[in-house]
Amino acid sequence: MEILGIDIGGSGIKGAPVNMDTGALTAARYRIPTPQPATPKAVAKVVTKITQHFNWQGAIGCTFPAVIKNGHIYTAANVDHSWININGESLLSTETGCPVLLLNDADAAGIAEMTFGAGKGRDGVVIIHTFGTGIGSAIFVKGQLVPNTEFGHLEIRCQEAELRASARNKVEEGLKWKAWAYRVNEFLARMDALLWPDVFIIGGGISRKQDKFLHLLDSRADIVIAHMQNQAGIIGAALAAAQRFHT
Repeated sequence: MEILGIDIGGSGIKGAPVNMDTGALTAARYRIPTPQPATPKAVAKVVTKITQHFNWQGAIGCTFPAVIKNGHIYTAANVDHSWININGESLLSTETGCPVLLLNDADAAGIAEMTFGAGKGRDGVVIIHTFGTGIGSAIFVKGQLVPNTEFGHLEIRCQEAELRASARNKVEEGLKWKAWAYRVNEFLARMDALLWPDVFIIGGGISRKQDKFLHLLDSRADIVIAHMQNQAGIIGAALAAAQRFHT
């Protein structure tokens, strides 16, 4: 069985059909740059193009970088603020002509890692952090997701954590790996103090460069690299949609 997963990010919107038994993409990932400004209408058009690219007619799982409850969007940190209070599921369902499940992007990545990746078989408190345009977070307690955590917005040194330690921030400030890792460690220390996790899973596009920074990270919890890298959102969204629509 296959479900189409689509991952809406601050810089790109990408999608692919996913095999529900293995988590593997069954076709090459198709990516379109996120329109600027990333308004609801503009983003919906891109999602529709990706759907059409695969000639897709079934259920779709779609991530979004925001707090989402019952399909409604309540924050918009890295997309246009006109998304706030929009029913994103209804919008995307109408535009694509397909049933759509919308969920937080880091939650989707976490679902993928807990099902097929670095979190598989791990019990206790597992925290996934995705480092990209911002810092996403997903928390699982004994395998159960606590949805819509937004720990990337924790205040550290009078700034939001993701404005200091995201992958985008590293590039924009020209930070060396050691300097960036120091900021990440400050963030992880705060998470340690608040939640006492058993393991941190580090994901997002930056996870492909683990040899540059993993040895610089420090925590009393285990720190491991996500297996799915930047495909995690696509895979997790598809898994969530399969559960919602029982397909």
